[in-house]
Amino acid sequence: MIRNRLLAILIAVGGTVGGTAAVSTASASAAGLTGAGSTLVQPLMANWINGFEIKEGIPVKYSGVGSGEGIKQVSAGTVDFGASDAPMTPEQAAGCNGCVTIPWALSATGLGFNIPGVKKLNLSGKVIAGIYFGTITKWNDPKIAKLNPKAKLPSLTITPVYRSDGSGDTYTFTHYLSKISPAWKSEVGYATTVGFKAGVGAKGNSGITATVAKTQGAIGYISASYLIAAGLGAAAVENTAGNFELPNLENIEEAAAVVKSAKPNSGIDITNPPKKAPKAYPISTFTYAIVPHSAPQKQFLQQFLNYAITKGQAYGAALDFAPLPKVVLKAAKSAISSL
Repeated sequence: MIRNRLLAILIAVGGTVGGTAAVSTASASAAGLTGAGSTLVQPLMANWINGFEIKEGIPVKYSGVGSGEGIKQVSAGTVDFGASDAPMTPEQAAGCNGCVTIPWALSATGLGFNIPGVKKLNLSGKVIAGIYFGTITKWNDPKIAKLNPKAKLPSLTITPVYRSDGSGDTYTFTHYLSKISPAWKSEVGYATTVGFKAGVGAKGNSGITATVAKTQGAIGYISASYLIAAGLGAAAVENTAGNFELPNLENIEEAAAVVKSAKPNSGIDITNPPKKAPKAYPISTFTYAIVPHSAPQKQFLQQFLNYAITKGQAYGAALDFAPLPKVVLKAAKSAISSL
């Protein structure tokens, strides 16, 4: 998890990202593109915007307001594209009036923790569910101690932290727990916003990161790139093969390697992959552009999207974004050409 920590600057600033590269003389190009949504993709988006503006001279502005709000804004036509770590629900798709879902990045939702004296932590899905149900309340609980026999776990109250805004990370995290825990599936379920049973809410990845960092005993689900920047401890999560894995590049790539086919304009689920992926990190996720058909800025949207899924992938490794698998890249290109 040791990567370029300059990302901390972006997290501290938050909000809108966009460069000031030279703009071409064409009036349409000068108008640029606007987008909003996922905070997971925001650090990578900052690099995409900078590289794209230098290459094409087309300005792009992006606001990290959360996946749910991003879908609302593109549906309302107040931005040119949305970004979400969760595919649209049927209701959202109907409200977006023909929007297309395009996979354009691959990363993971990690679990950051703040336990004095503890640098390494193993957690199982059932234990994580217990923490967020509020039934496991101390870090020295026997269920946690059994997974960490060498750790000196304190008798410290656990503070689970969750997203208070509509979030693709929430979707990914709760989708994973719904596969692990029948009780979670029936009592909480999975969506970009759910009714958590315990803990405190915080807005955006930056909000959860800050809350965990300042709260002893806290744990929160956070996009991998934010964990890198903050220097928080990341829990190793047990996968289907029984191995405890971190949200590192090779583990994210192995989770995505199970995808053998992908349809254009469709979500791709890689949470809790099967045993045949023994090193897979089980809370890995694709993230998506949400783009309307026949948009006024169609040409420039296609240019930006194609840049993101090709040359833009080179920016990912430093931020724990793995390259798109070939089968997913093919589906993304097909979806972009259909706009």
